[in-house]
Amino acid sequence: MRLIPIECVRENTYLAKTIYDDNGFPLLKEGVLLTETLLKKLESIYIKYIYIVDKYSSEEIEDIIKPELKQKSILAIKNSFKNIEQLYNSASNNQDAFANNDDLLKQQDNYIMQIQEVAEELLDNILCNDKLLVNLVDIKSMDNYTYQHCINVAILSVVIGLGMKLLRSELLNLTVGAILHDIGKIFISKSILLKNGALTDEEYCAMKMHPEKGYSYLSNSSCISASAKMVILQHHERYDGLGYPNRLKEDKINKLARIVSVADVYDSLTSDRPYRKALSPNYAFEYIIGNVYSMFDYNVVQTFSKVIVPYPEGTLVRLSNGDIAVVEDTFPEYPLRPTIRIIRSNEKEKEGSLINLANNLSLVISNIEYTVY
Repeated sequence: MRLIPIECVRENTYLAKTIYDDNGFPLLKEGVLLTETLLKKLESIYIKYIYIVDKYSSEEIEDIIKPELKQKSILAIKNSFKNIEQLYNSASNNQDAFANNDDLLKQQDNYIMQIQEVAEELLDNILCNDKLLVNLVDIKSMDNYTYQHCINVAILSVVIGLGMKLLRSELLNLTVGAILHDIGKIFISKSILLKNGALTDEEYCAMKMHPEKGYSYLSNSSCISASAKMVILQHHERYDGLGYPNRLKEDKINKLARIVSVADVYDSLTSDRPYRKALSPNYAFEYIIGNVYSMFDYNVVQTFSKVIVPYPEGTLVRLSNGDIAVVEDTFPEYPLRPTIRIIRSNEKEKEGSLINLANNLSLVISNIEYTVY
């Protein structure tokens, strides 16, 4: 199977992976024949990518957590966030009125405890997985982006945390903080969050308030650790001190927040947004690597580079010499130089041959290919 843009899918192709709706129910099950009508329906609900079965890739792409658990987690986070937003609205958007209402605070803590339970289940599931390599570029719905993003950032953060040898207690705080890192966006105008274009200076200033708003909102909650709260407050700080809200730098930034910062940017870059199309995973990977010491902590990025898979097995790629190949194997030490099998070349005798790019430095991958038939 391989993941390709919906506009590149031909009619009468078979779906390789079940697609779920915004409520976590199967919308189309794997194995269904994709007709023109079905493809148009998927486009109409802003499904941008799907997994297909084709002759180039027979490998099954395994998720680091079970798809059912991922959908369950997304739905639980969605419900909790919406309930928290309704609670805040019931206090007439007045934070002081909310903070002085014991009844509302108890309800809030109930919703936070539900998020804590999701975090524990995600963490336990990841800890039981032997293969800790992550491919987060998946089927994403624009409508459910916020909640999918929270779960993806949590998954990648935990895997980075494991690579950095964090204790389980730290990993749990990391998971909770990652899930809640954007909770402050509940208090940002939807017209700004969903704007189809560049933000004005005034709108950008309002958007930059979401870490402080989220931290302030949960600062009195006894259900969340101080470290998880720091993730919410500091995930947009930069290693060079040019981030926000407090322009902290280097190890003045909470360690867990430094991890979530990398995971947050990577998943954002590889997701379609109202104002831009998603970057392919290799470009997003190179962006992260290229911003070590400016945006990101070197130690976090070094671990990130060993657990993320910019070219998952089964990806079709174009090489610098024009040949088309399929990725056969990946190596954590050389994430941008996998083993590939040539499937299309002007030199026909090369087709079918295997090349380990780690040992062949004269070739590089130029880009991901989607429309080879």
